[in-house]
Amino acid sequence: MIEAKRKEVEEQRVHRAATQCPECNSLLLRQDYERGEIVCDSCGLVIEENIMDQGAEWRAFDYEQMVKRARTGAPMTYMIHDKGLSTFIDWRDANVHGKSASNIQRLRKWQNRVRVSSSSERSLIFAISEIDRMGSALGLSKDVRESAALMYRKAMEKDLIRGRSVEGLATAILYAVCRQKGIPRTLEEVGEVSRVKQKEIGRTYRFLSRELDFKLQPSSPVEFVSRFCSRLDLKEDVRTKAVEIVDRAEAQDLTVGKGPISIAAAAIYIAARMCGITRTQKEVAAATGVTEVTIRNRYKDMVEALGIDLPTLQPSSTSSNFVSSSSHVNSEKELS
Repeated sequence: MIEAKRKEVEEQRVHRAATQCPECNSLLLRQDYERGEIVCDSCGLVIEENIMDQGAEWRAFDYEQMVKRARTGAPMTYMIHDKGLSTFIDWRDANVHGKSASNIQRLRKWQNRVRVSSSSERSLIFAISEIDRMGSALGLSKDVRESAALMYRKAMEKDLIRGRSVEGLATAILYAVCRQKGIPRTLEEVGEVSRVKQKEIGRTYRFLSRELDFKLQPSSPVEFVSRFCSRLDLKEDVRTKAVEIVDRAEAQDLTVGKGPISIAAAAIYIAARMCGITRTQKEVAAATGVTEVTIRNRYKDMVEALGIDLPTLQPSSTSSNFVSSSSHVNSEKELS
């Protein structure tokens, strides 16, 4: 017991010495790999010397040389069904000595067959490809796609895939990950790039929320303001004013029980009018996917409750062309 306590105290002392200067208690430490020392930038004390270089023992002067000398492969990824840990046979029909070999093509064919040995793996491959396809169409980062692939694997481990559509599960999981990471993607946007109906996506999302115990907060209207202002070609002062209106509405509980997209759309419409920029309710509806009636109702409620005095709307002889003619208005069905 005494020996274990002594070792713990010694480890804490070593850790503190490696992260804090024992002389001046400064945290500005610098590792000098050329001299093998850890030096305090504040007082110049050499805290540790002869430290081990954890890098490669070889040097490379260009990318091709670095690739040839490296002895490691690509990092592990959840976007490949075997996490990228299996053997990969190159497309060239040559052996390790660079000479032509006739059996390489046959080996490659059998290697591809061995990598996928069960129906569950084939289902996983299809689901990951769908996540990658939809993530690319929605402009999502690699980190979001990795998280979605990991969540799909968790659903497989709990046997939630049986009897359900793979496309529906992949789409619902991608939407859930967007909600978790605070990425403003509406259910309508996700449904447009999916191959399943929006109703099935919502039903599958609620099922996964119960089974996987999602801890998701309702989306904030602020998350959508920047995207919608960009679609409407509005300036930064309008975006700032819209965020301020949303904050005031949330402070007075005007957003309770109402969809975040409709609140964001109404706030943008109000902010544009306050800044003297003409955007009709039809244009805002086309850019946000909310009906004109919903925008009008939210707009009236917020103006009345917040006591906002709007300038008289000037008629515009020309209509804006910032919204694509192919845009269509959908009813708001954002899941909270």
